[in-house]
Amino acid sequence: MKITHVLAMAAAAGLMLTGCDSSGGTRESIRAVGSSTVYPFAKLVSESFSRSNPGMRSPLIESTGSGGGIALFCKGVGADTPDMANASRRMKVSEFEICQSNGVSEITEIQVGLDGIAFASAQGGIMMNLTPEIVYKALAANPYGKEQTSQTWADVDPSLPATPILVYGPPSTSGTRDALKELVLTAGCETDPAMEALKDSDKDAFERTCTEVRSDGKYVDQGEQDNLIVQKIQGNKNAVGIFGYSYLEENEGKVQGLPMNGVEPTYDNIASFKYPGARPLYIYVKLAHLQAIPGLQAYLDQWMDMWSKDGPLAKIGLVALPAGTMEEMAGRIKQHPKLTAADLENDSVLEAERAEAQTGNGKQGEAAE
Repeated sequence: MKITHVLAMAAAAGLMLTGCDSSGGTRESIRAVGSSTVYPFAKLVSESFSRSNPGMRSPLIESTGSGGGIALFCKGVGADTPDMANASRRMKVSEFEICQSNGVSEITEIQVGLDGIAFASAQGGIMMNLTPEIVYKALAANPYGKEQTSQTWADVDPSLPATPILVYGPPSTSGTRDALKELVLTAGCETDPAMEALKDSDKDAFERTCTEVRSDGKYVDQGEQDNLIVQKIQGNKNAVGIFGYSYLEENEGKVQGLPMNGVEPTYDNIASFKYPGARPLYIYVKLAHLQAIPGLQAYLDQWMDMWSKDGPLAKIGLVALPAGTMEEMAGRIKQHPKLTAADLENDSVLEAERAEAQTGNGKQGEAAE
């Protein structure tokens, strides 16, 4: 009964996808939603796809934030739902389960590159050597469970400027915000032994204490428009912005990256995982849509043609995957392995990627000597 039900759903999805969408128009173009960080890369792939396939409709790429995009993606199969979700963090098991309950039972996960969470200021503006601990103390709603009293950066650390804290950053729906929580805020929070103990005794309290951001105007949510954050810090030399590395590279000469643990947010430092804010970027694809949406497989192939270190995507800020991971992801584009909840709970691919990047970096260093 279960197999029959799945086959029936797939057949129905195929009919729906080649028919009309909820607005009454035909659905013959690819639709991808999600991360504002992945958006410029997906857009460039879309433009190249359109040039290579003049008889096909241009893919529709929407910047909704990773969380918002995955929510739309997981609503179901059919013409009124996206074919792909772009994400600057990995799909959560809870999101995967929602997908499954809504009939989105077959998904392929593809890592397309790396990015870094860049902290930046205007050229000639405030310059600080940040650490996860400093960022956590400055931005947490209740640092280490205590009242947030820091008004200036010097209040956080006497070595920093006595300048009012003002940070423009991503909203709660953004994968950049999720990565900020995981890679920076939580890392800063865990520098306190009491927080490590809290993690074991009360995970919910630990999560709140370590990841909730202050709401008193010191951290300003700028929505899913990373370019707006760039504009805001250009207009205030004492402001700090948080966005993907690609926006830092795109605006070279206008903004400057702030080092984290003494490491600059550069292509090479992200590729080697030396930079603490390095993170993978993903796309998720509905297998039920692969045959029904014209050009969807060709669009995935276009990603593969553009993601190398010397490729078009690197020129706008995408950090290429290590060779081993790139080969594995190219295989996924061709073979469409089905994502499982167990896969999402396993970080073996990322761990292997870090090891390969660090080994490669070490070999380069030896060669240089």
